[in-house]
Parts: sequence; structure tokens; C-alpha cells
Amino acid sequence: MGGHTADANVRPEPDQELVAIADYVCGYEIDSAEALDTARNCLMDSLACAMMALQYPECTKHLGPVVPGTVVPNGTRVPGTPFQLDPVQGAFNIGTLVRWLDFNDTWLAAEWGHPSDNLGAILAVADYLSRKAVAEGKEPMTMGQVLHYMVKAHEIQGVLALENSFNRVGLDHVVLVKVASAAVAAHMMGADRDQVIDAVSQAFVDGQSLRTYRHAPNTGSRKSWAAGDACGRAVRLAMMVMKGEMGLPSVLTAPRWGFYDVLFKGEKFRFPQGYGSYVMENVLFKISFPAEFHAQTAVECALILHEQVKDRLDEIDHIELTTQDSAVRIISKDGPLHNYADRDHCLQYMVAVPLIFGELTARHYNDDVAADPRIDALREKMRVNEDPRYSKDYLDPEKRSIANAIQIFFKDGSKTEKVEIEYPIGHRRRRAEGIPVLERKFDSALRSRFPARQAEGIYALCKEADRLTTTPVHEFLDRFMI
Repeated sequence: MGGHTADANVRPEPDQELVAIADYVCGYEIDSAEALDTARNCLMDSLACAMMALQYPECTKHLGPVVPGTVVPNGTRVPGTPFQLDPVQGAFNIGTLVRWLDFNDTWLAAEWGHPSDNLGAILAVADYLSRKAVAEGKEPMTMGQVLHYMVKAHEIQGVLALENSFNRVGLDHVVLVKVASAAVAAHMMGADRDQVIDAVSQAFVDGQSLRTYRHAPNTGSRKSWAAGDACGRAVRLAMMVMKGEMGLPSVLTAPRWGFYDVLFKGEKFRFPQGYGSYVMENVLFKISFPAEFHAQTAVECALILHEQVKDRLDEIDHIELTTQDSAVRIISKDGPLHNYADRDHCLQYMVAVPLIFGELTARHYNDDVAADPRIDALREKMRVNEDPRYSKDYLDPEKRSIANAIQIFFKDGSKTEKVEIEYPIGHRRRRAEGIPVLERKFDSALRSRFPARQAEGIYALCKEADRLTTTPVHEFLDRFMI
């Protein structure tokens, strides 16, 4: 009955996957003008989402310090509020605001996610470090540095997502926010390569969120603060490492106890490419509709058909929705929808609203609009089918389309044309058309929160790339204080 039962306790070299992230964060120079300009647009887009979220009490109840009344010296400012918080809670607040309405940028691959979720950690840490530096008579961080860190966080989250499906093992994509944010936050605080490796290892060993809150029958508002939670946790772990906390070198590959064996069915991560600036250059902006991204082109199709069907809703026999595999898996839902979070992740609901009303805004997910009996009547008439070509082009790195098509059939035997849109307005292939819409989104969001002069000043600064990049972070965020 003998045999060897002791674990080998030779401390290994760090996992190569951790080393690659650290080498990228510490050593890679971002020289892509397109990536940096897209990061500036991403900053505007994300802050637009944050300002709009401030109109929703379900969001604002989460904001502020953990203990009411706490004010932190040199604390992180939370845009659009009077709060001055420690960077961990600041990251949670900003991350929650950016993500709340499901209206910030998107990355679609084997894993889905929202790379600008990382802005919560990046802005919070940058603002805190800038205020601390100024108080100590040192140079503050600039918004140009923030844009560089945004490109890097986007890249880490996005490249990890290309061929590694966390959703298929039931894990939520905010694990990637935690990993990317821990890496860049540590580096912002002055971490060397070994400390970045340690911070990333801590992010991977942390308990990871289940996707339960994104799916029926448990869909709920946690999906709107989960990314903020990951931002705050990433900053906390990075700060612990900066105080000398050790890392876990084989956190991914350790037999039995590592991430791969415990949480990834023994599979190793696959990387079709290294880290550069690909993700920021190709990121998808949600500019026109606060809707789960796989439905964006379906909403555009529905808006085109609105005029033809708005006076004939009772005459509709059935509606054919043609889509990609991911939409079928994530957002195709029958039966009752219980809350806002349920509705903005239902393809049929997101199509019914624009067919009826000719628009889709955040308020259309509220209970009062959802009570309109015409919405569920239309949902019951919808048939969802996957087009294999759509699914193939969705995964093609040269295309990365997110196609949908709608055709409506009437009881008298007539039908509309089949309206098909393969690339949403926020796609890289439609940037020229999309950026003016993004800028209008930002402008109107600022005006919803600030007096006209204050809103105009922020907007003008963000439009001027050269002036923005040299602006100290704390001066930038002071403009957003109420």
C-alpha cells in the first residue's frame, strides 16, 4: 500500500502566461496612433455611459464610501458626484457607473466582455496617484498616460478572450477585468516586472464570479456592478502586492490546485497572437442603443422596418429573426421577463420595442414600458434561427461581423423585404459614420449632468487630443465634480 503521497514543494518559475502579461505591461511601447485615438473616443464613450447611469437610483444607491461620510485625503474623485474616496472604492464606483446601462464598449470572441470596464480601476488609481504626487511636490500623471493604460488593459482582456471561453465553464467575463486591471494598476503604482506577475497571479487565484446573474432565471442587477466589483478588487490586490505580498507563480498550471485544473476543465489558455494594440483598434462601440451587443444590428433592422409595420402590428402573422450562434446562446428568451436586466438581454424584446416605438433607449427597459401588451404579443410571434454563415463571419478575425436579419410576414400572405445588417454602427468598419454619433452621445450625456458651460468645457477638452493628453489626471476629474 506504499507509494509517494507528498506534493513536490519546489517553487516553480512563474507561469509563462503571467510573464507574457508582465512583459507587455512593463515593456511594450504603444505607438499606434489609431489605438490612442480610439482610446480617447473610448474615454468619452465610457464617461458618457457613467453620466447617463447617474439618472438611475438603482445605480446611485451603490455609490459613495463604504461608510457614509468618509472622505479620503487625496482621494479618487467620482465623476458627476461630490465623492472623494479611497482608490479601491473609487474603482468600484467608477466601474459601476461605466457599466450600469450596458452601453459601454464591447469585445466579442470566444469570451464576451467590455474592455472599458477597466477604466474604473485606471481612472481611480491615476487620480489618487496624481493628487498624492502633487501633495508631495511631484509630477502628476497625465491623461495621455491614462490612454496608454487603457490600450494595455483592453489588450490583455481582449487577447485572453480571443480563444478562451470562460462562459462555457460558467465563469463570468469580469475575471478578465480583474486580471487586466490588476496588471495595469500595479504598474501605475510603480510595480516592477516581478510585482506585476505577482498581482496578476493574485487576480487569477481570487474566487471568480459565476455567470448566474446574467442568465434566466436569475438575471439580475449584479451584472451591472460586477465589473465595478472586479475593478475594486484588482486595485486592492495590486496595493497588497505593492506592500510586499508574495505571488503564486504556478497559479494557472499547478496540478490539482491551479486555475486550469480547478476552473478550466484542465485546459490551458490558447493565444492566437501576442499583445499589441489590436483590441483597442477593433473594439466595438455601443453608440446608438443600450442593448446587449449581439442584438445591435437586429435593433438597426427593426428601426428600418418600423415605418412599414407600426400601423399593422395586429396584422403580423410571424417574424423571422436570423442571427449568430452567440445571440442564440445568450439573449434568445421566451416567457416572462422580470426586470430591466432581463429585458436588455432579450433579443426578442430588443426587436419588439423599436418595431413598435421607432426607438430604443434605456427607459424602454423599465417596468412601465414593459407593461405595454404589444411587446409580449410581438415576442410570441418571433422565430429565431441561426445562420451558419453569420456564426462563421462572427469568428473570422478579418471580419468579426455581428449579423442579424429580420423579415416580417403578415396574415394576408404579404411580407416585408428581409432586412440584413452585418456590421453595427460601432464597428471598426463603420468608424467614420460612428464617431460623430459617439461624440453626440457624450455631449448630451454631459448636458444631462452639468451646467452648460461646464459640459462645453469638458467636451472641448476631450475633442482636442493634444490638450487632453497633457492634462493632469486630477485636473481632468476636477472638471467632473458637482
